[in-house]
Amino acid sequence: MTHGPGRGPGPWSAGLLLAGVSVVVGCRVAGTDGITPVPQLLAFLPWLLVPTGLGLLCALLARWWPGLVWGVAVLGLLAWYMEPYGKTSEPGGQPLASLRVLTSNVEFGRGTPALVPRIRRSHPDLVFVEECEYTCRATLERDFAGTYPHRRAVAAGGSHGSLVLSRFPLKATAGVPGVMGMPGAVADVRGHAVRVQLAHPMPPLPGQVGLWKRELGRLRAFAAADTRAPTILAGDFNASQDHAAFRRILDAGLTDAARLAGHDRTPSWPSRTASVIGAQIDHVLLSPDFSVAGARFLRLTGTDHRALVVDITLHQRR
Repeated sequence: MTHGPGRGPGPWSAGLLLAGVSVVVGCRVAGTDGITPVPQLLAFLPWLLVPTGLGLLCALLARWWPGLVWGVAVLGLLAWYMEPYGKTSEPGGQPLASLRVLTSNVEFGRGTPALVPRIRRSHPDLVFVEECEYTCRATLERDFAGTYPHRRAVAAGGSHGSLVLSRFPLKATAGVPGVMGMPGAVADVRGHAVRVQLAHPMPPLPGQVGLWKRELGRLRAFAAADTRAPTILAGDFNASQDHAAFRRILDAGLTDAARLAGHDRTPSWPSRTASVIGAQIDHVLLSPDFSVAGARFLRLTGTDHRALVVDITLHQRR
């Protein structure tokens, strides 16, 4: 039995595939994160090219021309939104200080043994560690007591603990409130006050999307609270540039260091599949006072996140 153009299982298959992708892309166009499963799928926006391509193929084989037009339109929108997001501007003032920043989610502390030698080899000036529970904190503070005499921490077990290590003196701040620890401080970087804040909002799990949005909103409020001060906001954001709640943080005047270094789509999670499929949810965000010399994502055993190391320079504001 033969089917005429636009009939048979082909159009149904194409329609289902394109409809699913269209919902996610539609939320991206509208600037909203929607409800489950949209936030979870938005993290993997570039990989929606696969079901879109299959939908196009089904429409082509079935000679379903409206579906073919639909698929091409969705494909074009995906290509458009895969471009890096956010404004970039190079600081025009003279360089004041160069420093290296490392952020790492050690997954309930299990990645700590692999992080220690990475810190020793990389020699970062500021270290942000998420999911650093009691043993993780004790290990890092003991092993680097002389290297990083200044610290800010939220002491807690499991995924709730966090730690900031610094070569520079730190003046404690209230940090950003959240279910998981997000300590903050003002660092004295060779005589220049720099706001430093660890980011670790709740992930957008089903039933927790509202909480995830609220905590990302608090990080945006931190970023917007003082746009004149040099600022470093780093950690596991549980969000990518395809999430509206994360883009609002960038819109507050920050830029993504990985993007400035040409790694705007390099996945950081899950590390076990990042070379094939993943999302960049670990970030170092900077105020316009900083330029970026380079960025590297490092694989650590024991954790499902890649660590991120960036080299930055603080400049005098014009």
